[in-house]
Amino acid sequence: MARVLLAPDKFKGTLSATEVAAALAEGIRSRAPSAEILSVPVADGGDGSLAAFAAAGFERIPVTAAGATGDPVSTWYARRGRHAVVELAEVAGLATLSPPAALAPLTATTRGLGEVIAHALDAGCDRVLVGIGGSASTDGGLGLVQALGARARDAAGAEAGPGGAGAASVATLDLTGLHPGLATARIELACDVDNPLTGPEGAAAVYGPQKGADPEQVGELDTALAHWADVVAATTGRDHRADAGAGAAGGVGFGAVAILGARLRPGAELMLNQLGFAEALAGADLVVTGEGSLDEQTLRGKAPAAVAAASRAAGVPVMAVAGRCQLDRARLRAAGFDRVYTLVDEAVTPQQALAEGAALLRQIGARLGDCLADA
Repeated sequence: MARVLLAPDKFKGTLSATEVAAALAEGIRSRAPSAEILSVPVADGGDGSLAAFAAAGFERIPVTAAGATGDPVSTWYARRGRHAVVELAEVAGLATLSPPAALAPLTATTRGLGEVIAHALDAGCDRVLVGIGGSASTDGGLGLVQALGARARDAAGAEAGPGGAGAASVATLDLTGLHPGLATARIELACDVDNPLTGPEGAAAVYGPQKGADPEQVGELDTALAHWADVVAATTGRDHRADAGAGAAGGVGFGAVAILGARLRPGAELMLNQLGFAEALAGADLVVTGEGSLDEQTLRGKAPAAVAAASRAAGVPVMAVAGRCQLDRARLRAAGFDRVYTLVDEAVTPQQALAEGAALLRQIGARLGDCLADA
């Protein structure tokens, strides 16, 4: 009896990772009913990470926190025992600001992320995994640390903020009121970029435009982050602005490491470890992974590439499913993918590929089931 491990990421904008796995499983069972199928939906720290942990059995904890613009939003985090998983994209991500006119490049805040982490600490969690992909802000983690007890004040003594514009106004920083849970908690950031905080490869220059910043605002934000880093260094005695990953999520990497003592970890690798992928892989005869678009970004630390690498190391063949694939066969093979099935190839029209993804994945699953039945 064949043992198949389904470990897809989401098809962004159309299907969750859980829905992708369910459609594939249905198709496989239609042709190979005796196959043993194990589903472990995966993620890499961006949007969809919480859903993957919920599918893995973590409890969903509802909470109200500040969204990217500061207004309260209903959000949640995942918890199992003393282990919490928090997703920046869920509470204050770029995707929460729609239409594009709602973008707030100078004032978008990470305060809500800190509020969710504080909730988890208050609940007794001592290990917090934070997915920081998909950020809407460039505040250097100012809002994050303020929500966790840091007192950042401007020259007049008022609380600084919000956003990068607020970071530019910080005159003093008092860390004596940081949440007591931070002293013993392990905070890990799932991060797959190595940008420093400032400069031509920094948070503002590289990611500011996608958050709505025009060239002048990019300059303002970079100056603000440099000033914020000066204040933090003067307060802590350590300068982390040049650390690889300090510029992640608009500088959340910097603020979390420099002030909260967090550790930056490769996102996909960290997520797979916590989701129990290695245990599920043991004894598998076939692994199926994928995401909406297999492209160069996939190979730069995305979850399907991590799944393929781990599966290859274990000697297990890997099939990929995707909405589309922009990698040639040589690149795919080098990354560990033995074959790729796409919705675009399966569909009659591009519109069908978008509108009928689940049905097309069932067809692909049936094809995989035929292969298992013939083996």
